[in-house]
Amino acid sequence: MLTLEGVERVYHEGRPVHALRAVDLHIDSGDYVSITGPSGAGKSTLLNLLGLLDVPTAGSYRIRDMETSTCSAAMRGAIRCRLFGFVFQAFHLLPGRTALENVELGMLYGGYRRGRRRRLAVDALERVGLGRRAAADPRQLSGGEKQRVAIARAVAAQPQVLFCDEPTGNLDSTNTAIVVAMLRELNANGLTVVVVTHDADVAAEARRKIQVIDGLLNESR
Repeated sequence: MLTLEGVERVYHEGRPVHALRAVDLHIDSGDYVSITGPSGAGKSTLLNLLGLLDVPTAGSYRIRDMETSTCSAAMRGAIRCRLFGFVFQAFHLLPGRTALENVELGMLYGGYRRGRRRRLAVDALERVGLGRRAAADPRQLSGGEKQRVAIARAVAAQPQVLFCDEPTGNLDSTNTAIVVAMLRELNANGLTVVVVTHDADVAAEARRKIQVIDGLLNESR
């Protein structure tokens, strides 16, 4: 489904710095992939490339055999909206808006009518066990509940791939276990999951384990 071939990402900060070097990676539908490595190794760069938040400076990135490295920004945005969901370490929830409204906002640019956005948002909150908290302001929620709302927002439009960048980084062990169990269930139901993490226990949940060091990939299973 997602195929990187010979991909490099080079940042220039006074001198060339290879964030990624000649990366080859294929991710099939239904995969569960963890990406680990030290800070600055290129993990987030890899995730940004996979999620079309960034573009490679060399190489090929195909999604369903469609070459994306030369797509316009508008086309990349359309693909992201249709196929991908994102969860980050910071919850990025708007205070003053209910949990339900925050989930709805994630679909605002997807062309969904208001009634359908509401139905999908309600269903997503139920899936993460927060249907009863739909009317709560994020400021009334615990850290674990906030991340579950963020996951609901990411999956409400029924994406095919969920990208998670340190999704448990702000959570205690109890809430980390809840989020990990949720990702496991989403994957079991057919969602492709790609997780960047520093947590060895979170990484261990994945069937495929990729380590990034100095921009180079090494995979173990």
